[in-house]
Amino acid sequence: MTALTACSPGSPAPSPTAAGLPTAAGSLTPSSTATPSPSTLSAAATPSGVLTTEHAPAAETSTAPGPDASSPAPAPTAATPKFSLTDPTSPWVVVNKRRPLNPTTFAPADLVQPRVRLAISGEASMVNSTTAAAAEKMFAAAAADGVIMTLASGYRSYSTQVTTYNGYVNTDGRAAADTVSARPGYSEHQTGWAMDIGDGGGVCSFLPCFADQPAAVWAKANAYKFGFIVRYPAGMQAVTGYVHEAWHLRYVGTDVATAMATRGIATLEQYFGLPAAPGYL
Repeated sequence: MTALTACSPGSPAPSPTAAGLPTAAGSLTPSSTATPSPSTLSAAATPSGVLTTEHAPAAETSTAPGPDASSPAPAPTAATPKFSLTDPTSPWVVVNKRRPLNPTTFAPADLVQPRVRLAISGEASMVNSTTAAAAEKMFAAAAADGVIMTLASGYRSYSTQVTTYNGYVNTDGRAAADTVSARPGYSEHQTGWAMDIGDGGGVCSFLPCFADQPAAVWAKANAYKFGFIVRYPAGMQAVTGYVHEAWHLRYVGTDVATAMATRGIATLEQYFGLPAAPGYL
């Protein structure tokens, strides 16, 4: 069975115009429009999504499965969002195969390189400023526990995703490309809120066996304390559209991350009561 994966750093790199993209991909030119800092987001300032001034976690009676469930259970009672679920500058934005970024060419205005051990350079070594600050604390805590973690891939621009996706289309066709690479405008990496981690030993990077490496084991147990979740947990591909990616961490803030960890809620889709996204419409 072909593995579905949202992160594909080792893809071919043909010209972005070499193959046609889905209509939803939009322009190849990243937006230069400045966006507000995530730290300033509020119910009054966020232009879209369902908003309230207080966050109400999912119901205690939730029957949501844990990260290793073999099939998705009914979604728990939806949490009431404090931030937008559609604005890409929001820490709670939900991006999947049914929820593209708006605009699809979004580019964060506050990209920085976190002061952590890097296994990559260029744009991929950056995340937005909020994610960077949380990552620095998380990497330091892991090191204090004797676990060396690296930043293997962070931000990925729209134009980079165009090149990555088109490379797979040119080589294998669109249907196969959709199983291994997110379409441009549909990748969490483009938001600045996501990053892929590596292990200090450099073993099993972007491979299923990474789940057994010290960095992945530590992150699964502790990342929530710093506001991160493992975005694509095991057994949840029918909900997220991707098989397990132990390396792909997503910043959502400590409120959501802790609530999900405490109640065993596996995915953002289930936490917010959103439809599953196993494939593109």
